[in-house]
Amino acid sequence: MFRSAFFAATLAPLVLGCGASPAPAPQSRPPADFVFLGGAVRTMDPARPEASAIAVRGDRIVAVGTDAEVGSFIGPETRVERLAGRAVIPGLVDGHCHLHGLGAALESLDVRGEKSPEDVARLVAAEAKGRAPGEWITGRGWDQNLFTPAAFPTHAPLDAAVPGRPVALTRIDGHALWANAAALRIAGIDEKTADPPGGRILRDAAGAPTGVFIDNAMDLVTAKIPGEPPEVTERRILRASERALSLGLTGVHEMGIGEATVAVYRKLAAEGRLPIRVYAYLAGGPNLSALSRRKPDIDPQGTAMFVLRGVKLFADGALGSRGAALLAPYTDEPKSVGLSMADRTTLTEAARILADAGYQLAVHAIGDRANRDVLDAFAALGEGRARVLRFRVEHAQILAPEDLPRFAALGVLASMQPTHATSDMPWAPARLGPERLRGAYAWRSLLDSGARLVFGSDFPVEEPSPLLGLWAAVSRQDPSGAPPGGFLPEQRISLDEALAAFTTGPAYASFTEATHGRIAPGYVADLTVFAGALAADRSLLDVKIDRVILGGKVAFGAALSKPEAP
Repeated sequence: MFRSAFFAATLAPLVLGCGASPAPAPQSRPPADFVFLGGAVRTMDPARPEASAIAVRGDRIVAVGTDAEVGSFIGPETRVERLAGRAVIPGLVDGHCHLHGLGAALESLDVRGEKSPEDVARLVAAEAKGRAPGEWITGRGWDQNLFTPAAFPTHAPLDAAVPGRPVALTRIDGHALWANAAALRIAGIDEKTADPPGGRILRDAAGAPTGVFIDNAMDLVTAKIPGEPPEVTERRILRASERALSLGLTGVHEMGIGEATVAVYRKLAAEGRLPIRVYAYLAGGPNLSALSRRKPDIDPQGTAMFVLRGVKLFADGALGSRGAALLAPYTDEPKSVGLSMADRTTLTEAARILADAGYQLAVHAIGDRANRDVLDAFAALGEGRARVLRFRVEHAQILAPEDLPRFAALGVLASMQPTHATSDMPWAPARLGPERLRGAYAWRSLLDSGARLVFGSDFPVEEPSPLLGLWAAVSRQDPSGAPPGGFLPEQRISLDEALAAFTTGPAYASFTEATHGRIAPGYVADLTVFAGALAADRSLLDVKIDRVILGGKVAFGAALSKPEAP
């Protein structure tokens, strides 16, 4: 109603001759600070899905329409940018990522893509040459599925590469750790060390630890790694933020951070130095009841740079390390059904505590058993509570067919990462078998059931560019175009649906759908501008980011044009 009235009162079209310039703003209407003309604007607003022009004053959009309509907002000091068909969309938001984790990864050893434990060990040896004696060597990215044979490594190659100094390398999905003998000695781990709840220590035939730790067992080693000081956390957040902006992101949903990291974010935001919007989830722990003594952040205007409104918990591990909790055994490991990091009773009590305290709950669940346990826990809250608090399932990768419609019925958000499907497709069929694949990475089925999708990348697990996610969503193919026809192609979605999952979806998930996720009058001017057009084909991977506008200001890219001469 308001939007229609606004257009009727202030956006009456101006009839211009062919080649004429838009008329200047009448004196009764304050001119815009800047105007985009001649663009291919995808508004994500059902009332007006497409436009060619946008006017912005302060941090808000004041007009959207044709060049003629929006041209009436041009005044003597208005900056005018002629886009010549370049695409503009609401600011892209990564709905599930680890921004601080990306900063740490940018400063740590990257072993992604290595084809053998020995190749990884060579990188570790090279990294050690630049480190102080006794300093831990940490890194991320190994994947045993790339090794020949595709088996978990042992500590022996790392021991040979850097004898006597501790090494701890996180698997690409963050759900397994590979450590050497020196790290095991520091952590006091031997054949007598028991598997912790929700974790697993891999062992050789004699029962000795091999050096690989799954899920909660990782804490046995990581607890001994010296923590980073606040100035390092700050540096890493800022470095990762600049990287995210350069890829077209205006905001992120930061998943599972600790109190020390929260403090750094709050400091950066208070000082006006946080470059990107961060909607954060605290890492949940055993003392959730303490949260009842503090209130979640609320951002009614949608202008805050940092908001902590949610809590993240884990129901299971990851599929790649066979830690995802399944209803039936793994096809390629019949003795295992994965790991439950929180059972249904624990999840139900946690959901109740957080709901009573007003927090939004996001639960990592990958396997079909974990997803069912989470949905059962949310249902146990009672009619409508999960919907009102916009509870989320993170990943929702493997779903039993009967659980698919429960997301819409409960109002639970399906927070998914399209590139997980294209990364997992070489080995997921072996893990799951053909029957379970019917509920795997099921974006189309969830949308058709009425569920809301929130898309992200889970970076640094995956690459941070949202363009990779858009391509995976519309093609079900990796960047090389494999496989022909796509992986489980019946689950493809359209480009507009994929864009919505990176814009309106995260806006709804962060309770800011009235101010973000659309290009419409009154909405915050967070915009992603591309250097070309957007199409649902391979060109998605090649289009460059021209500018990122955050709150009406250029956050990435060239400055806006000077006002045009009269």
